Amino acid sequence: MSGFYQFIIDSGVVGWVIMATGLFSMAIVAERIKKLYFDFHLDTKTFYNKIQTYIQQKKFNEAILVCEGLIKKPMARSFKSILLKADREEEAIYQASDIALAENVPLFAKRIHYLSMLANVATLLGLLGTIHGLILSFSAVASADPAQKQSLLAHGISVSMYTTALGLAVAIPVMIFYSFLVSRQNQLSEELFEHVQKLVESLVGMDHVFATKSQLFPDDLHIEKIPPAHNARAAS
Repeated sequence: MSGFYQFIIDSGVVGWVIMATGLFSMAIVAERIKKLYFDFHLDTKTFYNKIQTYIQQKKFNEAILVCEGLIKKPMARSFKSILLKADREEEAIYQASDIALAENVPLFAKRIHYLSMLANVATLLGLLGTIHGLILSFSAVASADPAQKQSLLAHGISVSMYTTALGLAVAIPVMIFYSFLVSRQNQLSEELFEHVQKLVESLVGMDHVFATKSQLFPDDLHIEKIPPAHNARAAS
């Protein structure tokens, strides 16, 4: 540990900045891993099949309660928003799905783009440290006392190498994590789009689109106030 600390000391101010960049990057990585792999994880097949079963049985209150129990999951939150519009016209259901996707899909990509930027910044900081070390080396050759030239030249070169190595040591793992997180983000987004589309198709393809609120939600569980249907057939 003391060797690593000395390594950072020898890297100079640029080395400390690179380390701060690396720590900030790892904090983002840890937070995104927690969200994408744990908080947002959902057995989509089981969840969708359960919701679809309730829809086929026209038990919309039960379907909404299932979503309410998983409200921290973007897919469950999207499904709830759409199911609450199940007594509306097709256009309203499609609009609800668009709003649900617009609200929940960005949650998957939140802060991930910073990792790519920070990896590039760490690399550039390493290059900056390299240039700084070379400047120190050339200054030593040009103006230092002959007896000190060798030590000052060695110090300048070491600063160059330390900062370059440190910048790459931060940038490479961050880019690897970035690739995995982007892949996971895309997977979750595709699953959400796919299942929301299936849900909407199942809703608009059923006769309940033209039913009244009391027919769709016979047990008033006060989940959320739902405006009455506007369809002419419902009015009749």
